[in-house]
Amino acid sequence: MSEPDAWAALRRLTSARIALGRTGVSVPTDRALEFQAAHAAARTAVHEPLDAPALAQSLSPAFSGTDIVRTMAPDRATYLRRPDLGRRLAEGAGDALLSPPADIAVVVVDGLSARAVTAHAAPFLEALLPRLDEGGYSRTPLTVVLEGRVAVGDEIGAARGAAMTVMLIGERPGLSAADSLGVYLTYGPQPGRRDNDRNCISNIREGGLSYEQAAYRAHYLIHEAMRRKLTGVALKDDTAAPAGLTAGSPAFLLPNHRTI
Repeated sequence: MSEPDAWAALRRLTSARIALGRTGVSVPTDRALEFQAAHAAARTAVHEPLDAPALAQSLSPAFSGTDIVRTMAPDRATYLRRPDLGRRLAEGAGDALLSPPADIAVVVVDGLSARAVTAHAAPFLEALLPRLDEGGYSRTPLTVVLEGRVAVGDEIGAARGAAMTVMLIGERPGLSAADSLGVYLTYGPQPGRRDNDRNCISNIREGGLSYEQAAYRAHYLIHEAMRRKLTGVALKDDTAAPAGLTAGSPAFLLPNHRTI
């Protein structure tokens, strides 16, 4: 009869690869197999293509129109080898994005995990867009990008004439999650913007940051960005409490500490 796993209770608190245990000088067989499965899922997510037409069709009812564009990376293999090509639109692609100026340009990009975009873009936007509508923010047609990196949103926002971009992108897969969605907010998008000019909300997925929590934080940052006309290191997330938690609720795993 095998002994009970003393680490099981700790592992239930997080999807991170912790408390693996050991058998002699090695990890237990179950943990080794889990690692191999997680590694395979991460590799698959990186190479998995995005069904852009299906995604655009599912999101289009919330927008005045939808455009699908590519970057200068002609295929996935090139995209992975040449990150710089994923930061620029393909020649002539920006001409198709001309639209009346608006407050916000929503951009959905496959990034390094099309799986994340397919699974989480629609429910996140379902939580966010009503908040933006209540605030009276106008938005351009939706842009879906294939083989894209974060910086391509600057060129798109400039072409759209938007005051700021809200980019949804599949994050780099890890060994605890292959479907994590990230949201990048950039006020005054122009080619040449740097990473410190943006705000990021990361790890949006089941088992990570919920859609409601992410939308709550994104709405706050968008409102403050539009009011103060900036994003990046000068704009802090000062939300009083994540959605679903009341102010003063104890933080997860930190009893006697207040959630901020």
